[in-house]
Amino acid sequence: MDILKHKGELSLKNDSFARISIFIAMVFIILFSGCSDKKETVSITVGKNTYQVEVARTREEQTEGLMFRESIKPNEGMIFIYNEDRKLSFWMKNTFIPLSIAYISKDGIIKEIYSMNPESLIPVKSIHSVRYAMELPLGAFEKSGAGVGDTIILPAEITDN
Repeated sequence: MDILKHKGELSLKNDSFARISIFIAMVFIILFSGCSDKKETVSITVGKNTYQVEVARTREEQTEGLMFRESIKPNEGMIFIYNEDRKLSFWMKNTFIPLSIAYISKDGIIKEIYSMNPESLIPVKSIHSVRYAMELPLGAFEKSGAGVGDTIILPAEITDN
């Protein structure tokens, strides 16, 4: 029923539409207010420095990695966790920041470290089968005094998967 009120006011039909729209908006706010882009992070000490690294467990998280970031802080990075040892391969498609990558065994031993150039499509492949890959700002492993053969103590949140 479309009963018009005084000139300049909403009709009953428009008033109902407005109420339904407000209700739907409130439902979305309630449903999504608990959602956030907060990613799981852990502290990992590499050599003499400690890094806050995002954890990439799922295929989706691993595929996205650090893509589309304009920058990361000097003490930030990402660790990629795999359920079994394997040879890994990473590239820098849509990654705009220079990174270093370490391929790490299941017991935390750094097996290999490589530098990676922004947006390079050249694969950076591990020679060894490893459980983890960690990306940090370019040169971070060297600056931390960590190198191939050194052990990184991985937190239980990572090793207990």
